[in-house]
Amino acid sequence: MMKKLTPSVAMSEHQALYAALSARDRKFDGRFFVGVSSTGIYCRPVCSARTPKSENCSFYPSAAAAELAGFRPA
Repeated sequence: MMKKLTPSVAMSEHQALYAALSARDRKFDGRFFVGVSSTGIYCRPVCSARTPKSENCSFYPSAAAAELAGFRPA
């Protein structure tokens, strides 16, 4: 998982990662993975699936970290 941050910093990090996910920004491909609580899957930020709601997303530095958190690959 991403390291623990103060709430305001953590929120801005979440917002930045969610913005990259929403834009399917290729420069972030492989730099983080997103776990989606409503589906139980994780994927790369360039995934072609519909963008999940922000509140259903958690971000991880690697696929292994997402799997350790209980998510399965898309």
